[in-house]
Amino acid sequence: MTVTVVGIGGSIRADSQSERALRVALAGAEEAGARTVAISGSDLVLPFYDPAVSARTDAARRLVDTVRGADGVVLVSPGYHGTVSGLLKNALDYIEDLRDEPHPYLDGRAVGCVATAYGWQASVTTLTALRAIVHALRGWPTPLGVALNSTEVIFDGDGCCSDEKANGNLRTIGRQVVEFALSRREPVSPR
Repeated sequence: MTVTVVGIGGSIRADSQSERALRVALAGAEEAGARTVAISGSDLVLPFYDPAVSARTDAARRLVDTVRGADGVVLVSPGYHGTVSGLLKNALDYIEDLRDEPHPYLDGRAVGCVATAYGWQASVTTLTALRAIVHALRGWPTPLGVALNSTEVIFDGDGCCSDEKANGNLRTIGRQVVEFALSRREPVSPR
């Protein structure tokens, strides 16, 4: 059975640096044998999450259904004023719709976290915020998280990263998500 990894992130601007970083991380998951789905850019333009509203837009249903079926997740956010973008935070709020599932929220899923920003302070604090959100949603942040300073690390239109170490780290995050998902499927031998 194939592992499915969903990547959520980027900015409202199509083909942003954060969306390009998401694609590199998902490429790492694909190299490890996963099927990947990206939800980014305009896919994340959703009404403000309201738990009292039961009707969801098609885009919101797609997001929730895709996360429901995912074995792992990669989150990428631009750093806006030292934390995750409102666009990504609102999308993550929709995961509340999974609260009554057998595995609620992100329970039992590895989640790779990546932050991009114009400076180290914003990228690091955004990465820290992402990891805290993943914990709150009962997910397992991968051991490696990546903070990228967009003034030093540039992605071209083909998705190539100017920094080979950053490129390798992003691919490692994708692989770690897949490895964790596969390990959860392996039966634990009795002692």
